[in-house]
Amino acid sequence: MKRWKKRIPGLMILISIGLNILGRTSQIFADSYVNYIFPIWVSSYGRITGLFPFSVGEWMLYLGVVFILILAAGSIIYLIVRNKVPDKWNSRYRKYVLFIYWVTGIVCVIMTLNCFLLYQTSPINERFEIGGNSEKEYGVDEISVLRDYVVEQTNALAVTFERGENGYLLYDGDMKKEAKKQMQRLGNQFDSLKGYYPNPKGLFLSGFYSQQYIMGYYFPFSMEANYNRQMYITNMPVTMCHELSHLKGFIREDEANFIGYLACVDSQDSLFRYSAYLSVIGYLERDFRKAVGEEAQDDFSHPQISELAAFDKKFLTQEAWERVEQRAVLKTETVKQAADTFLNTTLTLNGVKDGTISYSRVVSLLLQYYDGILY
Repeated sequence: MKRWKKRIPGLMILISIGLNILGRTSQIFADSYVNYIFPIWVSSYGRITGLFPFSVGEWMLYLGVVFILILAAGSIIYLIVRNKVPDKWNSRYRKYVLFIYWVTGIVCVIMTLNCFLLYQTSPINERFEIGGNSEKEYGVDEISVLRDYVVEQTNALAVTFERGENGYLLYDGDMKKEAKKQMQRLGNQFDSLKGYYPNPKGLFLSGFYSQQYIMGYYFPFSMEANYNRQMYITNMPVTMCHELSHLKGFIREDEANFIGYLACVDSQDSLFRYSAYLSVIGYLERDFRKAVGEEAQDDFSHPQISELAAFDKKFLTQEAWERVEQRAVLKTETVKQAADTFLNTTLTLNGVKDGTISYSRVVSLLLQYYDGILY
């Protein structure tokens, strides 16, 4: 029995490696896993973690950091004094190392099942009918029409909201309930989006995530969708839907952006529609300028983004940023650089070669979706 205790973690690591290889070599396997097996984890384990009012995954992350620090410190101390300690301490240290071995095996399995395999699925426009033609090349005419449409919708909505003295938008609806409702509605279009959804949860240390410019987070270890509590309210609806889409196996960021947009844009709640348009307007504007050239800077034949819409297109308010900086332990530039490096490395290792630039590929999906609707 003792031998098996030592062998099981190694077996878990080998299984994880095997599953990753299989996922990278067979999209059929990856698609089948996401369609039939992955939903089981969300409907079972996700229901349990969903009972907690706080983000279980966030606290797992912090405990993991503390655990690693203790491990590093303990190992260094042991290596220094190992010849001077009683034999019983040597035995305890070996048990400690075995425990770490088990944790490593468990981490490998969870990350493989709840994250890595999801990156190996077929693209959303191959798995589902989203309109248009996935092989069609869209040019300046289509991007101009789509960009103008989103700008017009955004400008029209911007003037409809009640605002406070500082100009910030006010809202009193049940955002979490509406986010789940819209995701379930979208399940009529994409079968994978049907089923159970937990409540999105606000991150406790939202200030630290603000320094990383992170709006939301999906924790594979707890199957939770999390959002930044300190970001400006217009970001929240689409971020909640974006993170909930990860729980249904859509791990690629451009696809989650697309699903978040679709979930919000047809809502009866005007803030959700506004959030949808604002979430993609920056990507569209950039691609539009690139498509038409520099002369577009002075081309007023296209509608311009209104001052009010531009005001609402913010990550944090000035007051929120001041609170973040006042409480920050590390400089925001340092945290942001480290977060960007980690995220780009993670995406690249999972086959997303262009890293965080992949977020903007939502424009291609939108161009295909609106083919036959706008042009």
